[in-house]
Amino acid sequence: MAEEPEEPAKSFVIFGRDVAQIPCFRNSFLYGISGGIGIGVLTFLGTSRTHLSTHVGFGSFFCGTIAYWVACRYQWSARRFEQQQLREAMRRQALYEGTQVERDLDLKSA
Repeated sequence: MAEEPEEPAKSFVIFGRDVAQIPCFRNSFLYGISGGIGIGVLTFLGTSRTHLSTHVGFGSFFCGTIAYWVACRYQWSARRFEQQQLREAMRRQALYEGTQVERDLDLKSA
């Protein structure tokens, strides 16, 4: 039985950048779209005015996407900064292992 070759992953490129590689992009748009549709439908059910509900739905999509994007990117940046600090501390610990510097640091931290 011959194995079929794997299909390359489909990607969506905007301005020369693959959006699948951008952190928080997918979730921001999914939450924005679902929130916009939900609030638009609720507005239509409450007012029965299609023009108003369309504007409210699009506005909530836009605001929800931007708000989630900002919050997610802030958390992502904070985690990335902490990871860089930890990586540097681990590098220094490996560098100082078994030296007088390590003993001095142990005495300071105790």
